[in-house]
Amino acid sequence: MTGLRRPRWRRGVRLSLRVLVVMVIGLPVLAVATTASGFGLLLFGNLPGTVPEENPRIQAQPSYVYDSQGNQIGEFRQFDLTVPMSREDVPQVLKDATVAAEDHRFWSHKGIDPEGLVRAALTNYEQGEVVQGGSTITQQYVKAAYLSPERTFSRKFNEALLATRVERELTEQLGSARAAKEEILYRYLDGVYFGSGAYGAGAAAQTYFHKNVRDLNLSEAATLAAIIPSPSKFNPRENVFVAETRRQQVLSDMLQLGLITQEQYDEARPAQLWHLGFGLPPEGQPATLVFPQTDAGASAYPYFVDYVRRYLEERYGDEQVFKGGLRIETTIDPRLQSLAEAAVSDALAGTSYPREMSLVAVEPSTGFVKAFVGGRDWNVSQVNLGLGGETGMQAGSSFKTFTIAAALEQGFGPSTTYPGGPYNEPGCFRRANVPCEPLGGTGGDMRTATAASSNAYFVQLARDVGPNRIAEMANRLGVTTWITPDGSYTSRITLGQYSVSPLDMATGYATLANHGVRPNVTPVVKVTAADGTVLEDNTVPGGTPVLDPAIADTTTDILRGVIDGGTGRRANIGRPAAGKTGTTDNNTDIWFVGYTPQLVAAVWMGHADGQRSLGNVFGGDTAARTWAAFMRPAHDGLPVLDFPVPGPLPPPRGDGEGGAARRPLRRAPAELPVDCGGPCVRTPSLPAPTTTTTTTTTVPAEPPATTTTTGR
Repeated sequence: MTGLRRPRWRRGVRLSLRVLVVMVIGLPVLAVATTASGFGLLLFGNLPGTVPEENPRIQAQPSYVYDSQGNQIGEFRQFDLTVPMSREDVPQVLKDATVAAEDHRFWSHKGIDPEGLVRAALTNYEQGEVVQGGSTITQQYVKAAYLSPERTFSRKFNEALLATRVERELTEQLGSARAAKEEILYRYLDGVYFGSGAYGAGAAAQTYFHKNVRDLNLSEAATLAAIIPSPSKFNPRENVFVAETRRQQVLSDMLQLGLITQEQYDEARPAQLWHLGFGLPPEGQPATLVFPQTDAGASAYPYFVDYVRRYLEERYGDEQVFKGGLRIETTIDPRLQSLAEAAVSDALAGTSYPREMSLVAVEPSTGFVKAFVGGRDWNVSQVNLGLGGETGMQAGSSFKTFTIAAALEQGFGPSTTYPGGPYNEPGCFRRANVPCEPLGGTGGDMRTATAASSNAYFVQLARDVGPNRIAEMANRLGVTTWITPDGSYTSRITLGQYSVSPLDMATGYATLANHGVRPNVTPVVKVTAADGTVLEDNTVPGGTPVLDPAIADTTTDILRGVIDGGTGRRANIGRPAAGKTGTTDNNTDIWFVGYTPQLVAAVWMGHADGQRSLGNVFGGDTAARTWAAFMRPAHDGLPVLDFPVPGPLPPPRGDGEGGAARRPLRRAPAELPVDCGGPCVRTPSLPAPTTTTTTTTTVPAEPPATTTTTGR
C-alpha cells in the first residue's frame, strides 16, 4: 500500500489535533506539529514526576493610588478580603454551581478534559478569536497554586501536565478519585477571585451577601459561581443585569446536568438579583439581595478610585491591580474634586436617596479627568453613575450638540431654517396605530433653535442629516459606551432618547473644546510596576483629530447662545462658555454639559433607578446652576480666554449616503460652505476674541426664570 495517501479522515484527525492545540493554547502550528503523542500521554498516560510545592498563599503587594498632588487616595489589595473557611464550610450547592459554571465533566476527567478542549477549539474557530480556554477546574487551580499567570505554551503545557499529576497524587494520598476531586474543588474555591477584592468563597459570601459561606442558598451560590470567569464583567454590584443573566444560566446548567431538581430550579429562578443600594425590593417580590460595599477602601474619592480600578483592570487584569504593587498616579485635582463634591451636595440638599447626581470634569487639552462625582454616597450605593451606572441615562437635548456637528459636516449651516412646531415626523408611532406626540418649539435658523432647544427644529434637521450620521458623529467625538455608528436609530436620536454616561458626554464636548481633536480621556497620569517599570505614561498628552477645526469651533459658537440668552442662562459664569441643557420625557434625567477653553463639565441629575420623574426640574435650572456653582470657582486664578473665531466651513463630507446632495433647498445661498459658518459676530456683552488675558470679569445677575419644556 506504499505510495497511497492516507485516508482523508485520518489526515483530518491529525489536523484537528494541531488546530485544537493552536486554538486553545494559542501556539503557532509549527511549534506543536509533533505534539499529538505527547497530548495523548497527557490524557491517558502516567507521566513520571512529582507535584512541586504550592506557591505561598499571599504573593501580593498592595497597589497604591495617588492624586495629582501626590497624596494617597486609595489602595487595591488582595488580602484584606481573604476569609478562612474549612472544607466542611463549603455547601454542596456551591460545589455544584461551580462545576456547572466552570467544568461540566469535572467529576469524570483526570485533570484535563478532551471534550472541553474540543468544544473550546470549535468555539474559538467559529468566533475567530480565543473566547474559551478549555481549562478544567484542576488546571485553573494548578495555574494559581504552582505557576505564573504568563500566557505561553510552556506555561500552558506545564499546567496540563501538573493537572494530571495533582489528580493522580491526591487520588493515591486520599484513597479515591472522588476524595481527590473534593480536595481540588475546595482548594480552588478557597483561593479563586470573585471580584470586589474578595479572594475565596468565604470572602465572597461575606462581601456580597453578609453571611458565612456555609449558609449560602442555591441562588446565591449560582451568583458566586457565575462571577468566576470574569469578575469585573459579572460583578453583581457593578453590572447587576449582566450578573442576573449569568445567574440564570448557571441555574439552567445545574438543572440540565441533574445537579438540582426542577422544583429547586423553579424556586430559585424568580429570585432575581437586587442591589440593596436601590433600597428594599418591592414587597412580595422574591430576590437575591446583594449588599453595598461598606468599606470604601480607605479612599478619599471612592467613585473616582472605582473608575481608576476598572480602567486598570481592563488593561492589566485583576491579578496585577490587586497583587502587583503598582504605583498609580492619577489625574484627579483635589481642589476641583472638592468643588465638585460641594456643588453636588448643595444641589441634593433637602432630597433623599434615590435622587442622585453626577458631575465629571475633563481638561480638554490633556484629556485628564480633573473631578469625578459618581453619586451621592458610596456607602449607600456603589453604582457608579459617572460611568453611566447599569444601563446609562438618556441625554435629552444635550445630545442635539452632535446633530449640529453632523449637520455642519454634511453641508448644512447655521442659517439653515425649519418651521416650528407642532411637528410630527411621518411614520413615527409610539405603538401600533398610535402616532408619536407632536413636537413643539420655535422655528428659525440653527442658532435660534439651539438657544431655545426647539425639538421640532432638531427632529427635522436630524431627518435630513440622517440619524446614523448623528450617531456616528457622537461616537467619533467620544460617546462610545452605548452609542454605536451602525445602530437602528430614528430622527428622535437628536432628542437624546438613547443611553450615555456623564464621562461620555464630557469626552464628546471636550473634543469640541479641543477644536476637533479627541483627547485621550484618562484618570491615570502614570502607572509604575513594583520593579520600577513604567507600564503607562500619559504625561505627554495625546489626541486624535476626528473633526475639522472649523466645524468644531462653529458648533462651539452656536452653543454659546444657549448660555448667553437661551435655556442655559443660569450657567452664565461671567466668562466665555458654551454648553447645552437637556431634559428627558417625564423629567427623569436632567443635564447641563458645557465648557470653557480650559475645562469641560457634564452634570446629570435623576433617580438611581432611572424610572421616576424629578417633577418640575429641568436641565436649564438645577443642572445649569450646579454646573455654574462648580465652574465659577474652578476657574479662579485662570486667565479669561475666549474661543477662536471659526474658520470657513469645509466642503460637505461625501460619505456614500448622499453627502452634499442631501442639502435641503431651504438653505440660504449665502450659507453655502464658503463662509465662517454663519454670522460669526460676538455677543456685545462678551469680549472680542483675544489672546490670554488676566482681566477680572463681573458675574452678571442671575437671569429670571423661564418656562422650559420636555427635551430642553
